[in-house]
Amino acid sequence: MAFLELDSKKLTHNYHFLDDLFAKHKIEWGVVSKLLCGNRTYLKELLDLGVTEVMDSRISNLRTIKSINPDVVTVYIKPPARRVIRNLVKYADVSFNTELETIKLISEEAQRQKKLHKVIIMIEMGDLREGVLGDQLIDFYAKIFQQPKIEVVGIGTNLNCLNGVMPSHDKLIQLSLYEQLIEAMFNKKIPYVSGGSSVTIPMIRKKLIPAGVNHFRVGETLYLGNNLIDGTPIKGMKQDVFKLYAEIIELTKKPKVPIGEIGTNVAGESPEINEKDYGKFSFRAILDIGLLDIDTSQLIPVDKKIEFSGASSDMIVMDLGENRRKYKVGDLMAFKLTYMGVLNLMNSNYIDKKIV
Repeated sequence: MAFLELDSKKLTHNYHFLDDLFAKHKIEWGVVSKLLCGNRTYLKELLDLGVTEVMDSRISNLRTIKSINPDVVTVYIKPPARRVIRNLVKYADVSFNTELETIKLISEEAQRQKKLHKVIIMIEMGDLREGVLGDQLIDFYAKIFQQPKIEVVGIGTNLNCLNGVMPSHDKLIQLSLYEQLIEAMFNKKIPYVSGGSSVTIPMIRKKLIPAGVNHFRVGETLYLGNNLIDGTPIKGMKQDVFKLYAEIIELTKKPKVPIGEIGTNVAGESPEINEKDYGKFSFRAILDIGLLDIDTSQLIPVDKKIEFSGASSDMIVMDLGENRRKYKVGDLMAFKLTYMGVLNLMNSNYIDKKIV
C-alpha cells in the first residue's frame, strides 16, 4: 500500500531555521497547519516542536489542536461562515475577519461563552481574495471597536493566493500605514501587522520588509523549504520533509506504443504517440496509487532515470527504460511532492501516513 512519510528531523530542522530567521528580524510568526488536514499524529509532531501559535482554515483541525495542547494559540485564517461561529469561539482564540455582521455574531457568541475573542481584520491589497477595501477601513473599524468581547489585535493581508499578485515593499508599507492611521484615529494599539507568508520570506534577506510588518503566517516553506517567488530551494532548508512511497505491483517489458485504435482514456485524454517509439520496448512498472489520490504533475520521482507513462484512477505506470536499477515487484518507489501533492495525499483515506 502506498504511504506518505513525514521526516521528523527534517521538519525540526526547518522549524528552527525559520524560528531563528524571524527572531533575528524581530518578527513573530505562526505555523499554518492546514496541510496536515487534522492528522493527529502529524499535528502532535508539529506541536512538540514548541510551536506557540497554530493557524488553520478548518474548525475541526483547531479542535484537534486544542485537544493536544489547550495552551497553544489557535487562529482561524479565513472569514468565518456564520454556521460555525459557536465552534469558532470555542476552539479559535483569534480569527481573520472582513464582514461586520459576522463580527457582530461572533461578539454575541463570545458573550454567551464568556470569552474574549480576538480578531485580525484582513485588508484588500490587490489579489482580490478576502479583505476590506482601503477606503472603507476607517468606518469599518469604528464599528468593530464598539463590539463587546471583541479585541482587535491586528490587520493583515493575503497576497499571491488567488491571482498571483506578489508582495512588494510598497504594498507592505501601505499595510503598515493603515495600521498607523487606525491607531491615530481611534487611539487604539494594534499589536500585529500580519503581512507576511511563505511567499514573503525571501524579502526578509533582501531587507524589503518594513519595520511595521511584525507578523508572518508560514506553511508551505516550513514543509517544503522553497522560495515561492522563483521556485528555488532556500539554502539551508530541507525540501523533502514529506515523501511518497508507492509499491510496484507489476513490472513487465512491454511495447512503448499502445496497440489498437486510440480513443480517450478515463481522464478524457488521448496519448500523443512519438513515431520514433514504434517497435521499441521498455520495462513498465505499475504502482499502487492513482489519480484518485494525486495528479502525477504533483509528483517528482527521486530516481531521475524513470518517467511517467500514464495513470488511471487507481494505478500509475512508470517507464523504467532498460530497468538498469533492477527494480522488481514489491519494491518501493520514492517521490518528492509539491505542496498541492502533499495536500491531496493528506486528504486521501487510501494513503497511510507515517513518521520517520
